[in-house]
Order: sequence, then C-alpha cells, then structure tokens
Amino acid sequence: MALTKVIGNGLGTLGDGTANDTKIVFDGNAQDFHIGLDDSADSLTIGLGSTLGTTSHMVIDSTGAITKPLQPAFLVMKSGAQSDIATGSGVNMTWDTERFDQNGDFASNTFTAPVTGKYLLAYNLYVNNLDSASNYYESYLWTSNRLYYTTIDPDFGQDNVYFSFVSSQVADMDAGDTAYVGINQQSGTSQTDIATVSTFSGCLLA
Repeated sequence: MALTKVIGNGLGTLGDGTANDTKIVFDGNAQDFHIGLDDSADSLTIGLGSTLGTTSHMVIDSTGAITKPLQPAFLVMKSGAQSDIATGSGVNMTWDTERFDQNGDFASNTFTAPVTGKYLLAYNLYVNNLDSASNYYESYLWTSNRLYYTTIDPDFGQDNVYFSFVSSQVADMDAGDTAYVGINQQSGTSQTDIATVSTFSGCLLA
C-alpha cells in the first residue's frame, strides 16, 4: 500500500493504482475496525478486525448498492402443516425451516432482537378448513413490548376451505426482546390447519 501526498490541495491518496487491496485499520482497545478497498470485488468495505473482508459490516459496490451482511434479517417457513389446532386459546406457530437467518437471531419459533431498534416484522398464515361456527379467529404477533393482532368473523355462510391472515408491523424492540406468531380459534370444532406455505419474516430497519 502506498500513501501519496497530493501536492497543492491538502489531500492524500491511498494505493498506487495497482490491483491490491487498500485499507485503514482503527486499532481499538477492545475491538479493531477497518475500512478499505477490496480491489478484487471493486467494493468499499467497513468491517470488524484488521483483516479486510473477513467480518464485513457494510459493503458498497461499484454501482452504489449497499449491503449489510450481518444486518438482522430472517424468513422462516414450515415443513409440515399444524393440523386441527386447539380451540379456545392461542396456538403459537411452529417454524422449523429457515429460508435465511442472516444474523442467527431466530430459534425455537422465536425471533430475538440482538440490538435495540425498529424492526419490520411480517407474517402470512395460510389457513385451511375454517369453522364458520367459531365466534372469531384472531392471529397475532406478540412482542415483548406489545401485542399486534387481526380478527375476523368466519361466518362466510360456509366452512371456508382457505383464508390468509396477513399482517406487517414496524415494532420497537429492545435488545433481548422476543417476537413470535400465533392464532386463536375462539370456539367451534378443532378442524383448522395452518398450511406449510405460511411464513414469518423480519429485519432491522433503524
């Protein structure tokens, strides 16, 4: 790496124009950070540690697109239906298939916020065999700070073969707060199934 003083304007240039990575390391007491040019990828990278590209926190490519490889983001699904859910109380959803879990914050059917912030959380519950005799169905997103829910009266004149509960919220969460999804069939026959195409997803916004 060459450091060249540009005479006359008080600026400096890192690098010598050849195909080499160039970086600045900030040597901290507990943690080091770096910012540098990944020449092979033509990207500007900000990351943890002194080695360029090993723990990248933010990557800006030559088109201006910015990615955050460790930003909390997840999408989970079901490998099988939850059949004949119980009535009269909430039934939490099970999610055993991770499409992605970018920062490793999802486990045991629950998302745990790694840092305090505003999180976009969304779910789509594809429900089969609704019982029109039930007083209501209620799907919910339960976070440590607040309960968000949607409610329908299933009296469509018949037992609906399918229905989708879809909801999204920007939720305030503190570090360590949790979020999970469930549904409550208030009454009627235990005949309703939660299909495998159902999903639960989320990401940190700010």
